[in-house]
Amino acid sequence: MLKYQQIAEEIEKYIEENALQQGDKLPVLETLMTHFEVSKSTITKSLDLLEKKGVVFQVRGSGIFVRRHKRKGYISLLSNQGFKKDLEDYKITSEVIELEVRKPTQEAAHNLNISLDDEVYYVKRVRYIQEQTLCLEESYYNKSIVPYLNNEIVTESIFNYIKEGLGLKVGFSDIYLHMDKLSEEEAAYLGLENGAPKLLVESIFHLTNGQPFNFSKVTYNYQQSQFFIQANSHFS
Repeated sequence: MLKYQQIAEEIEKYIEENALQQGDKLPVLETLMTHFEVSKSTITKSLDLLEKKGVVFQVRGSGIFVRRHKRKGYISLLSNQGFKKDLEDYKITSEVIELEVRKPTQEAAHNLNISLDDEVYYVKRVRYIQEQTLCLEESYYNKSIVPYLNNEIVTESIFNYIKEGLGLKVGFSDIYLHMDKLSEEEAAYLGLENGAPKLLVESIFHLTNGQPFNFSKVTYNYQQSQFFIQANSHFS
């Protein structure tokens, strides 16, 4: 991880730990430079990264302010942290349906940039929020990058294990949204009627070096799911 990325993480952690709210002011640029013992350009890059993530906004001549204004129960479509972080005030549990090492499907191999002879961890699980079905997830993890998963890890947070247990750095993701109707199998897992509306979210997650490690397809229960996107717009 580059120095400016590390500093950005520390500033974001400071905001969370001190429960700073929308509009709260952060220390000035010079104070941050002194605290982290880095140059102005490094701090500027850190703040630019946080601004792109929707964590802060900068007002020329006035300072740096907290932007993030979260509504409880909403899942960020642009987060690379796993949605359990967005829903940390809620009871999130998982029921593991399948966990095995297998060869990837053509679709998974294409999205993970691997061959059909490579091995992946295949995970199928239902996730619950406050004991109500939230989503049905099917995921493929490149086994050469994520060499081990077990039922305990998959029941909890796979992304937390990847970051904390394996020490991997999650970089960017590509996300595709589809509106459709539930199949009979999906409806049964989610406790909904066959043909009810669904939102299918396909994601390819990459490490900071650009290597894809996870391809997932998540079908959300429309009755329990709420999402948000923080956008940065520049008008001329």
